[in-house]
Amino acid sequence: MKLNFFQYQTYKIKKEGRGDSYPFVFNDIMGLEDEDGRGVRTEDIILALKGHVKDGHKFSPSSSLSPGDSGYKPSPSISDRVHVLVCVYSADAPQMKSSVLKKMKEIREAASDLGIPQLAILTHIDAACEETETNLRNVYRSKHLKKKMRDFSSSLGIPMNCILLMKNYSSETHLDPDVDALILNALKLMIDFGDDYTDTLLEKLYHYQYIIICFLIGFLSYVYYFHA
Repeated sequence: MKLNFFQYQTYKIKKEGRGDSYPFVFNDIMGLEDEDGRGVRTEDIILALKGHVKDGHKFSPSSSLSPGDSGYKPSPSISDRVHVLVCVYSADAPQMKSSVLKKMKEIREAASDLGIPQLAILTHIDAACEETETNLRNVYRSKHLKKKMRDFSSSLGIPMNCILLMKNYSSETHLDPDVDALILNALKLMIDFGDDYTDTLLEKLYHYQYIIICFLIGFLSYVYYFHA
């Protein structure tokens, strides 16, 4: 029997007219499925949050990644870790099934334990709301979308101000400033949250280094005193 695999993929955004990329990346994982043995396992997503999953690793729905596997990174650096967890859900999708909701809560709890900030994005808002489809600038005035945001917030515990609305590019052949405004607003918030989390990680790292240095100085002073 042939198994389905799902790849952990890193995406970079190149700067216009230059060969280098912006100093942030997106790591994409396939969405959660409503049954065990389908889709990416919650344990693997939690490992990805901690930076233990190598880029290009192919997840198996039947077994979790383990230490010693070729796709496992035993000693991840700060840059290997996930700095912002973003949950993407379609605004025109039916109500989330309880099994999927349970998995998402487990992942959110793990991210919270790690101190990772979290955002949610509701996509396809034009398909979910006729008022928004007619005029995208009505996006945050729509009562229907506000209810969607409240329901999503209540189900997952994500604050309303951390739930963003977005329209997908689909049939457009040219860039639309109103669509871009929503995308760039979400991107800016992700970067701001990621910067704050990185600063927190670095502060902890420097604090631990300071403790180790003080310990070594104290230990060497002790050795010197008793052997002088």
